[in-house]
Amino acid sequence: MAGKATGSGNASRRPSRAVLSDETHDAIMELILDHQIAPGEHINIDALARDLDVSQTPVREALARLESEDLVVKKALRGYTATPLLTPEQVDDLFRFRALIEPWAASRAAVVHTEDDAAAILAELDGARQVDASDFDAAYAELGRHDARFHELVARTSGSAYLADALTRTHCHMHMHRLYQARKSFSPEQQSNPEFVETVFREFYTPETGFLTVQGHSEIAEAIFARDADRAGALMLDHIEGSRIRNSSAIQLLGGR
Repeated sequence: MAGKATGSGNASRRPSRAVLSDETHDAIMELILDHQIAPGEHINIDALARDLDVSQTPVREALARLESEDLVVKKALRGYTATPLLTPEQVDDLFRFRALIEPWAASRAAVVHTEDDAAAILAELDGARQVDASDFDAAYAELGRHDARFHELVARTSGSAYLADALTRTHCHMHMHRLYQARKSFSPEQQSNPEFVETVFREFYTPETGFLTVQGHSEIAEAIFARDADRAGALMLDHIEGSRIRNSSAIQLLGGR
């Protein structure tokens, strides 16, 4: 940890004593996701504890949890470092794994979902439709959280605890958020490159269709509610394959950093 932007100006991140462990974990995770702790950077536990105004104990506990979430790596005699960004091959592998399990989850959810399941999915979609597109960075971050919640909801609705756990453990959406944040390290010229913009943000939002993510989720949800298992599975596969192509292409432009 190089003392980046984690001092008194970030007092809002300091965990309260009542929920010290969880809030310390969340505070450090936010620093990693937003690249205030950069990919591959060594994490100085003493400095991090001082910046968060906690002892080393909750920091060490939080880092152990973050290691299980694949956001930090612990090496003998060297301590913790933030994990590198996914390589193009790893991004592709992650989405191919999801393409194997999530279409089945959507198909199964169409068969076994309850009224409570449908209400939860509808509530999630309604919330996503309220996201303001005028602040692109804020919208992207909020839609990322929605994306994670929607896919986990469908997995849980399928009734397979093993599948839901497997999806959660991929931490796909956290990795995608880190990849998005990486583009901020590019020069204005690189960020305005038409190929880069087209690849990373293609159809993310248009006045005609709204957010691409929400549109895709809505179609999947409609098939689930209609108990059309074949259509729900097919739509989920198309949705994941589209994300795989966009994200794989984007990380190629990021140089696998």
